[in-house]
Amino acid sequence: MLYIGIDLGATSAKVGVVDESGRILCKSSCKTGIERGFEPIAADMAETCRRVVRESGHTLEEIVAVGVGIPGEQNRKTGLVAFCNNLGWVDVPLMERLQTALGIPVYVDNDANVAALAESAFGASKDVSTSILVTLGTGIGGGIVQNRRLHTGAHGVGGEIGHMVVAMDGEDCNCGHRGCWEKYASATALIRMGRELMRAKPGCALASRLEGDESRVDAKAVLDLAKEGDADCLKIFNTYVHYLCIGLGNLVNVYDPDMFVLGGGVAHAGAFLLDAVRAALGNYVYCPSLSFARVELATLGNDAGIIGAAMLGRKD
Repeated sequence: MLYIGIDLGATSAKVGVVDESGRILCKSSCKTGIERGFEPIAADMAETCRRVVRESGHTLEEIVAVGVGIPGEQNRKTGLVAFCNNLGWVDVPLMERLQTALGIPVYVDNDANVAALAESAFGASKDVSTSILVTLGTGIGGGIVQNRRLHTGAHGVGGEIGHMVVAMDGEDCNCGHRGCWEKYASATALIRMGRELMRAKPGCALASRLEGDESRVDAKAVLDLAKEGDADCLKIFNTYVHYLCIGLGNLVNVYDPDMFVLGGGVAHAGAFLLDAVRAALGNYVYCPSLSFARVELATLGNDAGIIGAAMLGRKD
């Protein structure tokens, strides 16, 4: 069986034809952008689907379903995309537009959810039944898989793990609350702490490496110096791991998953991050004498969005 997966982002929509084994047969992309508005983007997405199917050597009649991973939330009751902040969408009929244009069933879900589904079906967590994907990027995204199916809650917004509060009255979050997990364990958190370090210690190694330019601070710069043993950046890294493990420990206590899968830009730190989290996590769970979730790195990379979206239409 063949499926179409669409990974919708702020600047482009990546589209692929995916087979039953999770293999992408052909992929391409089209422009999105908040300035273009919903209707032309939806039309371009449909045309890109047609083109990718042609280029794969197949026909639309062979496609079972289309799945779309969106950077926002789908309203299951209305079928509308309730909110996509970085595209400026509120209550737009994406599912209906694509279904009408292509004549194929369309399924829509949050992008972190579909990435979790991809890792569960074909990636790092394929050998376990219950897993949680944690994407450590600009914010923290999450996708919860229970018994190999997405768990999105009674109202479809389950898995917004980045907005657990881990610091009462803490840093302001763009969601309108304070102390959210993503303010302390995202790439943005590393950037904030790196800039604070440069202001407090203008002679630090980070300031020297970046020539005193705070605008050049990114997560990689901080992590690279921590790997090299710089005491200041190691302190930032240890603080980061502390907050990351607070959130993971909370999720262990609530869901008791078989595995956490870490993805996103910060996870590119690889074994340096993984080893630290594995060593510390037991200090944050309720009963560390019992087995608790393994922690692994995501394996599907940038293709996870296409593959997971495609699998939204798979019925098994």
